[in-house]
Amino acid sequence: MKQVDRRTFLTASVAACAAASAARGIESQKHVSWLTEIQTPPEKLPADTPKLADLLVMGDGSKIATLEEWKKRRAELRKWWLEFLGRMPAERKTPPKLEVVQEDRVDGVVRQLVKYDVEPGIATEAYLCKPAKIEEKVPGLASFHSTVDHSIRQPAGVEGEAEKAFGLRYAKKGMIVFCPRNYLWPETKRIVAQGEAEKYLQRVKGSKGMAKMLYDALVAVDILAAMPAVDPRRLGAIGHSLGAKEVLYLAAFDERVKVTISSEGGIGTRFSNWEAPWYLGPSIKEPSFTNEHHELLALVAPRPFLLVGGESADGDRGWPFIERALAAYKLYGEPCPIGQYNHRQGHAVPPQALERMDKWLGAYL
Repeated sequence: MKQVDRRTFLTASVAACAAASAARGIESQKHVSWLTEIQTPPEKLPADTPKLADLLVMGDGSKIATLEEWKKRRAELRKWWLEFLGRMPAERKTPPKLEVVQEDRVDGVVRQLVKYDVEPGIATEAYLCKPAKIEEKVPGLASFHSTVDHSIRQPAGVEGEAEKAFGLRYAKKGMIVFCPRNYLWPETKRIVAQGEAEKYLQRVKGSKGMAKMLYDALVAVDILAAMPAVDPRRLGAIGHSLGAKEVLYLAAFDERVKVTISSEGGIGTRFSNWEAPWYLGPSIKEPSFTNEHHELLALVAPRPFLLVGGESADGDRGWPFIERALAAYKLYGEPCPIGQYNHRQGHAVPPQALERMDKWLGAYL
């Protein structure tokens, strides 16, 4: 199988700023009414809140004051993270063809279990949820499941908690939603995290598990963007827990993704099990590892990004990540469509969080 290096593989805001609107590539939208709320720091930060480096500083220590200066620094950060992730498993060319395995209809949604080659010769499955009636191009959404045995059956609404059935939920609201299976599941209802990670790392030397997740997510966006009924200017991503980790990296490295919601993934590298071999690996625990995910959030700017927490993986201690990224967003113009909503109900998706997610996608996608 052909492998490619990082260079081959991946060679403000909206209403108030024309430059930001152009960067998003879509028509300006109204902002959510609670944008100021999610950009307000907590009254008291937890004791374990990390201290993060200033993003608006060049490598030589000089301060960044303009958008052009930031773009140079942004390119440096992007390059560093892609080199850290290492080799990608294959070269992305044309989107893979989908084979429909099963199909049913529920509440005006056509729900298809599809099979496709995520890499040449390596098959996987996904659920495709779409409105039964489509009269014009609609938004496309990539929805990533959490760590449950039933994987893609969760976002498709086939099995599991209804509140995490993002695929079915947003197809009912008129979007076409693609729900791919994470590589740690060799079958839809069976996870083998350690074993599948080891197999991948042996197969693709010099790679990290998160590189595989990023690659697979990019293929999912390739598939969505190529669908005739999808407006390729209106693509979004949403994920909970494991899926939230995937959308963070996807949004950072794929500018086709215009709107993102990350729920309870653990925005900081110390907030959850990012050191696992299927993510970033144990090197992030070394004292020499000084980079953090506020750098990835800044790469997303000026595109809308909502971080949702419940004081489990994410919560008040994640505020510095928003604060630092906001500095980069402001260079594109204000108001800035990024923030953190803390529902304080643990590792869950309660009704008030769903309401915020609905409004976020409604405003920006």
